[in-house]
Amino acid sequence: MGNQPVVFIKNMVCQRCIKVVKEILVDLGITFQQVNLGEVHLDTTLSKEQATKLHRKLQQDGFEILGDKNAKTVERIKNTIIEYVHQPEKYRTHSHWTFSSFLSKQLAQDYTSLSQLFSSVEGITIEKYLIHQRIEKVKELLKYGELNLTEIAQRTGYSSVQYLSNQFKRVTGLSPNQFKKLNLPRHGIDSV
Repeated sequence: MGNQPVVFIKNMVCQRCIKVVKEILVDLGITFQQVNLGEVHLDTTLSKEQATKLHRKLQQDGFEILGDKNAKTVERIKNTIIEYVHQPEKYRTHSHWTFSSFLSKQLAQDYTSLSQLFSSVEGITIEKYLIHQRIEKVKELLKYGELNLTEIAQRTGYSSVQYLSNQFKRVTGLSPNQFKKLNLPRHGIDSV
C-alpha cells in the first residue's frame, strides 16, 4: 500500500462495517485510498482535529481506533480469520496451506509469536477463535437452508461432514440437524 498512513479500527467485522466507516470518512471530508476490515489507508496524515472527530464518530457507531501495536496485531488476526471463514472464495488458491502458515504469511510474522500474543490478549487460542468463527458460519448456512451438509462442509473448509458434525456438537452441544430444527439464534461474528 505504499507509504500512506493507516488507521487501525477495532470491531470492523463485515462488509456493512466497511460501508459505515467509508460513510463516516466521507462525511468528515477525510480522503482515503482503501478501507478493509480493520484498517483504513488514508491519502494523508490526519490533523489532530480530524483525528478527534473521526474517533468520536467511530465510537458512536461501535468502532474504536487502535493505538497499541499489540492491539492492532490482534485485530488484524481477528479480521484475517473472519475474512478467511466468511469469504472463502477469496482464499481458495491457498487451500494447500495450513491455516497457521497462511496467517503467518498474511501478517508477515512468525505464527508462534502471533499465537502467544493473541492468547495473552484475548484469553483464547487462535485455533479456538477460528473454530468459533467457522461454527458461526455453519449456523448461518444452516439457517439459510440453501445448502446440504456436504456443501456446507466444503464451503467452510471442513474435510468431511463427520468432522464438521463432531466439531459443531462439541462447540454447541447440538448436532447440525438439531440446531436447524430448534431454530436457535446465532451469534454475530463480532461477539465470538
